[in-house]
Amino acid sequence: MNSLPKHSSVAALFDLDGTLIPLPSLERRMFRALLYRRAIPAENLALWAAEALRLAPRGLSFVRQGNKRYLQRISLEMAAVVAERVAGQAALAFFPEAVERAAWHASQGHGIVLVTGTLQLLAAQAARSLETALARCGVNGKILVVATRLQESSGRWTGRVVGAPMFGAAKAVAIRSLAARMRWDLEDCFAYGDSVHDQAMLECVGHAIAVNAAPAMRRVAIREGWRVVDWHEVGRVAEHQPGMAVPGRSTRLAGRNLENLR
Repeated sequence: MNSLPKHSSVAALFDLDGTLIPLPSLERRMFRALLYRRAIPAENLALWAAEALRLAPRGLSFVRQGNKRYLQRISLEMAAVVAERVAGQAALAFFPEAVERAAWHASQGHGIVLVTGTLQLLAAQAARSLETALARCGVNGKILVVATRLQESSGRWTGRVVGAPMFGAAKAVAIRSLAARMRWDLEDCFAYGDSVHDQAMLECVGHAIAVNAAPAMRRVAIREGWRVVDWHEVGRVAEHQPGMAVPGRSTRLAGRNLENLR
């Protein structure tokens, strides 16, 4: 990125799963990889079930986003290997339109941030992979990460979340804090998300874009007058709402909805 960004007060905030990359989520991919390696003991699944019951009064979404007990005692070394396998440059396929959009933001000097409920380790690896993809477009820059953090002890995860899991209102809180530190004007910023877990994030900014919106999110976006787009693996985008100019190619296609599975 240029030493003097063109618009240093502007940032583009991207959800990850379902927005920048196709589902299933990175955490689900990691879970499958750990199972394949037989790295998750049976007792961890029992711990997960018990934690789900404890968190149930806070709602299903909190159970799904905040219960990481299945990762208890997983070594950070093992986790790093699996993160590279599922989110590394060789494994991770971004929607081509997502890369194109991120490259446009970077070329304008906008800050780029992944704001995601996935684990910090996975999000950081995905950020490095996206940086590589942007470099191929001739754009260089550092991508910031705001993600769910896990407590660590003696080189292993405890299965406990540090602070709040990064979804819903927690995304908005984190974004406002980061924007204050970075001196971003949120009215000039952009946010991209696919599910109602991203609604609070999109409400923070002046340019909200619902990407591959799940039905509930699509209804919110239409009600709020947000732009709605569908990004596909072929790299095309279906436009449903008029709004800001779209960088790169675009076409009117009927796009399928991607269910928000996290």
